[in-house]
Amino acid sequence: MTSTTITQASSSAEARLPLGGLLAIAMAAFITLLTEILPSGLLPQMAKSLGKSEALIGQLVTVYAIGSLVAAIPLTIATQNWRRRTLLLIAIGGFAVVNTVTAISDSYAVTLVARFFAGVSAGLLWALAAGYAARMVPEHMQGRAIAVAMVGAPLALSLGIPAGTLLGTMVGWRWAFGLMSGFAIILVFWVLKMVPDFPGQKQGQEFSLKTVFTLPGIRPVLFVIFAYVFAHNILYTYIAPFLARAGITDRVDVVLLVFGMASLLSIWIVGALIDRWLRELVLVSILLFGLAALALGIAGTVPAVIYTAVAFWGLAFGGVATLFQTASAKTAGEAADVAQSMLVTTWNLAIAGGGIVGGLLLESLGAGAFPFTLLALLAATLLVAWSARTHGFPIVERG
Repeated sequence: MTSTTITQASSSAEARLPLGGLLAIAMAAFITLLTEILPSGLLPQMAKSLGKSEALIGQLVTVYAIGSLVAAIPLTIATQNWRRRTLLLIAIGGFAVVNTVTAISDSYAVTLVARFFAGVSAGLLWALAAGYAARMVPEHMQGRAIAVAMVGAPLALSLGIPAGTLLGTMVGWRWAFGLMSGFAIILVFWVLKMVPDFPGQKQGQEFSLKTVFTLPGIRPVLFVIFAYVFAHNILYTYIAPFLARAGITDRVDVVLLVFGMASLLSIWIVGALIDRWLRELVLVSILLFGLAALALGIAGTVPAVIYTAVAFWGLAFGGVATLFQTASAKTAGEAADVAQSMLVTTWNLAIAGGGIVGGLLLESLGAGAFPFTLLALLAATLLVAWSARTHGFPIVERG
């Protein structure tokens, strides 16, 4: 074999993404998000079976988020020396256990505890996923690798939840959670076969939370994540009362379908362009979301405007998880896992904050105040992202 042939073969191998391993991580993300929000689609069945109100069953989603929020940072810092695949398998195995407990439990208290520990597994997995995907490929392919690894989340939202709800309605909610346990067990063997192992940090070379937080670019990235997701959740959480102003509350499913389809298109676009245009994609996403909010503020009672604005909103939002996780991983370098745990915590705080502030706005000023609140948040987001031109969302010189 000539040296030219060897070089060509090496380049060809490098150009291929390790899809088997990346799709295993995507499946882990799918299981994680579907486990989180499956109770939302099964409230009546679970309430009747466990003898509790739908409001209390809804808290099974809340306690899951709390588990993620409190566990992500301390668990990630405490396990920096552990081998990465071991941690990944522990997180996935956790879902097999807690979903089995949920499926067989007749006690609301036991189910609540299981859901908390499901959130703990989720916090650990989300902290690992993006950095793991980035380590599996050369630096110039990290964005695409993270995009593939993260595709499980939007698929869970757009396809998994309707399918899980349908399954729970047809054969019972317990079977839906049992199926999630089965998926997790299969995924354990998939990871063992297809996902490479990586060492943790060497003893004495661990990263402290303060060290990572003060890295150049990390704070702008975290601010952008918080403000953007905060704005998103104000509107997404209270989309039904917002649509009531236009008299289309009964079309929430169609509106969310438009959002979901646009989000899937966004993920494809981001996956194709992220490794060369990360900064530009972030700025365009903020601007598109801002345009959608402006349209809803000006003509948010006109159904045609709502559908169009929601499509732009979905196009803006679909790829942001990949964009933000890639920006965080690239900015943090070897401290990517700790940075990702901070991202998970920031994201969950933004979700909680959006829900609280959205509720206060709805009670005091009405849903019509949502778009203008979003515009204020997105203006600050755009300013910070634009200013982070050296670290965080850097300008890239292209030959």
